[in-house]
Amino acid sequence: MGNVARKGVVARFTRTFGTLLSSGVPILDAMEIVAKTAGNLVIEEAVLEVRDRVSEGKDVATPLMQTRVFPPMVVQMIGVGEQTGAMDQMLQKIADFYEDEVDAAVGAMTAAMEPIMIVFLGGIIGTILIAMYMPIFELAGSVSTH
Repeated sequence: MGNVARKGVVARFTRTFGTLLSSGVPILDAMEIVAKTAGNLVIEEAVLEVRDRVSEGKDVATPLMQTRVFPPMVVQMIGVGEQTGAMDQMLQKIADFYEDEVDAAVGAMTAAMEPIMIVFLGGIIGTILIAMYMPIFELAGSVSTH
């Protein structure tokens, strides 16, 4: 579950950041907005720390790697996007990748939970049936003995 949640947060971060950059929002403002909308305190603090380093003149990828919050592949792809001048497009590709990963993981968890739910519901229905028929059987047994 933790891994899926982390991928979801990374997907949200990269999608929002990429959308803001492609809309022409300055990178420092975009990072502040992304930090506030991250929905995760660890990500928020990491992005604000990276924002401070970027305002000092550093690139985005190096301080992002130093936070150790984001997967190395994400940081490397952001670095490539930064070097090529297409960071917004790279962020969108990262978001697409991680959203697909989250969808696949949720689908796998759902498929794994189906048999457990079927057995659980079968147990509940069996208990209800036994509770309904036991008094009838006891009544029939007491009538036949008298």
